[in-house]
Amino acid sequence: MDTRSDRRRRRLSAHPPSRHGRNGAGEEPADHISPLHDDILIQVLSRLGCAAAAARTTALSRRWRDGALWRHLSELSFRGLAHGALEAALAQVTLPRLSLLDIEVTDRVPAEAVASLLRAAARLDPVEVSVVVAWVIRNEDEPAAVEVPSFPRATSITLRLRDLRRTLPAAQGGAGEEFQCFPVLERLSITSGRFDTGALISRCPKLRVPELIYCWGIETVKIHSATMEELLVTSELLVDVAAPMLKKFILRSGVHFHFGMSLLAPAVENLSWKCWCHGKSIAPAMAVAVGITTLWRLVRLELGADWSGFVLGLDIARSYSALNLRNLQEMFPLPKISVLELCINTCGHVYGGAVVDLLRVFLAMENYQCFIFLFQPIKEEVCPPNCPCDQPQNWRSQNISLTGLELVEIQNFKGRDHEVDFLKLLFRCAPLMTKSDHETGLHGCPKEQRIQGSLHHFQGESSCRMQSLPQKWQ
Repeated sequence: MDTRSDRRRRRLSAHPPSRHGRNGAGEEPADHISPLHDDILIQVLSRLGCAAAAARTTALSRRWRDGALWRHLSELSFRGLAHGALEAALAQVTLPRLSLLDIEVTDRVPAEAVASLLRAAARLDPVEVSVVVAWVIRNEDEPAAVEVPSFPRATSITLRLRDLRRTLPAAQGGAGEEFQCFPVLERLSITSGRFDTGALISRCPKLRVPELIYCWGIETVKIHSATMEELLVTSELLVDVAAPMLKKFILRSGVHFHFGMSLLAPAVENLSWKCWCHGKSIAPAMAVAVGITTLWRLVRLELGADWSGFVLGLDIARSYSALNLRNLQEMFPLPKISVLELCINTCGHVYGGAVVDLLRVFLAMENYQCFIFLFQPIKEEVCPPNCPCDQPQNWRSQNISLTGLELVEIQNFKGRDHEVDFLKLLFRCAPLMTKSDHETGLHGCPKEQRIQGSLHHFQGESSCRMQSLPQKWQ
């Protein structure tokens, strides 16, 4: 009687395994890929999204291996290859024109190799091109400039070439399309590097969206364009923008005392600026900061928009270094402001005179509001006699035009004498503050009663909101 193990042995011996596939001894497995038309195979390879992955598929098919179909792809992405292998791969591409070329080099590349790589990319005449070089070897303090070649069909260009100096091809025959080496370019993104922004923009007659990011070595970012609609700039020096079609302008900047901006954009609707000022060291233990008064320095400036209009946020603090006094409106061409948000690091000093100056400068339109957050640390400085923080001495008696001021909200209000004097000035100069919403956090205490008594003679109820932070936050 056959056992189960006997039957199993007979089944295995009846069909011995073949090392050569199912088609008989010595035959390779059936190749169902090679008979497909080239167009279908190329579409399959294009879905991989990586030229290196497409090249590795040669192991699947004899025809793929012999024909190297990846060289016929119109969209090529090379990432993680050494620059030598990358140039060799670009030389094998058979199509004269590509729709997409995406290159990312992560090894150390000499500046001359970057120039050669750009020329190889330009020969393929892509519609969209991105070249990212993570590390450039610099053999000297000021290496020769790398020329960015012409890309006549490119509508989108991204260049991240560290801090290399870059030049453009010399003009051939003066004006015309040959001079405009990017004749159809619409989107341009450049990260790091030094170049003539004005010359570059002039060679892009159809540019709509330029992005200039971390281009610290450029003394003046000059962007004059009749077609530009959106702009992103990161700069620490001078910015010069003239764009009649500009709708959106994003600025990210560290601001030194020599910063300045010129903006001519009558159609702009969306402004988003974030600027910070840490001062520039000129000697040990000494720095030069942007001063808005003789005592207070600018820490942060932020401009945005909400339903009511443009919102300006300013952080100011007591300065302990040399100040270079600047007019903020000269540094920044600010639009009409509907909301002013002030964050003041008081350190125990009188802030009324400085705030009055800011209100006079920035709130010159109808129906605006002011929000003031007072950061008053637990360990405050002792304000000495004749401290410059209480300047000008007549700020309490000044009459400034705040006819459009509707609401003032003060957080962390402590009710000191100079703070009460500041409130009196607001009520005297802002007749539209008519709705009451008082929150001092000092209910029932003598200081609260003194504040209410000081303001009692003002007619009507006020729209001044005062809040005091919990003790653990102060």
